[in-house]
Amino acid sequence: MLNAGATSLIEHRRAMSRPATTSTSAAPDARADALLASFERAGYARVTPAILQPAEPFLDLSGEDIRKRMYLTTDPQGHELCLRPDLTIPVSRHYLASPAAGRPEGFCYLGPVFRHPKSDVSDLGHSRTRDEGSGELLQAGIESFGRPDTAAADAEMLALGLDATTHYGLGASEIRIGDVALFCTLVAALELAPAWKRRLIKDFNHKTSLAHDLDRLGISPSHARPEYQGVLAALAGSDPKGAHALVTDLLSIAGITAVGGRSVGEIADRFLEQSALGAQTTLPRETRALIERFLAIAGEPDEAAAELRAFARQAFTGQAKIALDAVLDLFESRTGFLAARGVDVARLRFSTAFGRGLDYYTGFVFELHDPSPHANGPLVAGGRYDGLLTRLGSAGAIPAVGFAVWIERLAALRGGS
Repeated sequence: MLNAGATSLIEHRRAMSRPATTSTSAAPDARADALLASFERAGYARVTPAILQPAEPFLDLSGEDIRKRMYLTTDPQGHELCLRPDLTIPVSRHYLASPAAGRPEGFCYLGPVFRHPKSDVSDLGHSRTRDEGSGELLQAGIESFGRPDTAAADAEMLALGLDATTHYGLGASEIRIGDVALFCTLVAALELAPAWKRRLIKDFNHKTSLAHDLDRLGISPSHARPEYQGVLAALAGSDPKGAHALVTDLLSIAGITAVGGRSVGEIADRFLEQSALGAQTTLPRETRALIERFLAIAGEPDEAAAELRAFARQAFTGQAKIALDAVLDLFESRTGFLAARGVDVARLRFSTAFGRGLDYYTGFVFELHDPSPHANGPLVAGGRYDGLLTRLGSAGAIPAVGFAVWIERLAALRGGS
């Protein structure tokens, strides 16, 4: 049976389908339809994924900001479902089920997504906007799969995102860019336990969590929080399969079946990860300083790339240099493709610390914002997610990149201009 929140939204959708003299906030208008037509002319096929989706991919892959705002329900067979909270995962699943799977293909879309309204200030650091009040938002966007020309594909997404803001009359949006692959390369070179490396990369998109992790790594184990320490210490170094079976059995005996959308198996995995995290020795002060120095690099792309190359030449972890050359070559190639597309690269504001609140990004990320002081939230946002399709069931890695457009935010700007 549907929960109350999902039921109220479905009733709202039914009301939208009836004739009315006024339009609803999530109903596409002629300008949104024209934007989608422009995406089709650029070579992207229109798709309309189902509104009701399996919940598991979103719970596993989207990150906490979306996880805690999903409208969840269960079908008569006990399968957990949700009203789609974004369209990247549904379009990715559509691609994998299509005859084009594994080959270059691009799709565009226009439709509603559903999320519980934010509190006054979200985890992403901006206040609730008017289009988030109803739990239903209208998004357009593009998802591009299978292209081997990574830098050119990244540049095309940002250029088309800028075209969307121009389509709504915004002359010069604020352009924020980052590259998750740079931070991943840095963390891979650090002398940390694998569990800590995974944790730092996962928390890169959540700055408060990342700062907490760095603080926690700086605390001596003798001063660590005592909660569950006896059990965690007993599990440390044990056979992973046996430890997982033990924790799963203990949770089942306690009558725990699911918490916050996570199964008993997932809870056991997180518990065992805590054991691995607790076994890590303290983070050397110079290593933390290295991370913080890296995260402070920001500015215009060419200047930032030069600073990053200098950082890589000077930075050592143990006896090894941090090899950023390949990632920086891609970074500089992307900047060149953006310039070739007519984007003024001097307007780009790059930061090594810039990320987005979704766990599946693996490389280039960007957001376009209204530069006015009262602006709330991105108008367009996206990035590269090369690992997502494997996690959705693809037998091999498939490169992927895309972006979403917040239609109501752009329409509100046009209406207020």
